[in-house]
Amino acid sequence: MTAQFQQVVQPEWIDYNGHLSEGYYVLIFGFATDAMMERIGLGPEYRERTRCSLYTVEAHVRYLRDIGVGDTAEVTTRVLGHAAKKLWFSHEMSVDGTVVATEELLALHVDQSASRACPFPDGVATTLAGLRESAPDYAGRKITLG
Repeated sequence: MTAQFQQVVQPEWIDYNGHLSEGYYVLIFGFATDAMMERIGLGPEYRERTRCSLYTVEAHVRYLRDIGVGDTAEVTTRVLGHAAKKLWFSHEMSVDGTVVATEELLALHVDQSASRACPFPDGVATTLAGLRESAPDYAGRKITLG
C-alpha cells in the first residue's frame, strides 16, 4: 500500500528529555491508521453507516531515534496480510528520510453494535488483497533480552 501521512511535532508533545514523548509517537501512528482506514474504505462514512470499525488488539512499537519540535514525521503504512476479520499492517515513521520509529499492528474488524468481530465487506477485502506487501524484517519479532 505504501500510504503516506505527515504530522508536524507539536511543542506540547515534547517530554522532559527534550524530545517527542513515547505516547505521541503512538498518537501519530494512530492518525496514520485513521488515514489508512479512509483509503481502504473504512472511513467515517463507513463507520456511521455500518457501526463497524477497526480495533487494535496488539501493537509493537520500536523507538529508534529522537525527534523534536517542528520535525515533520512522515509515516509509511503497509498492509502485510489479512484474514476474514483481521488486518496485519505496519507503520514506519521517518524524518528527513531517516526511519525514527516503527509500529506493527494486528487489528480486528468489529461490529460495534454486537461488540464482536465480523468479516470485512467484500470490497474492502478485495482492496486489502491488492495492497498486500512483504513484511519488513522487524515484523513478527518478539521482545527478548537476547
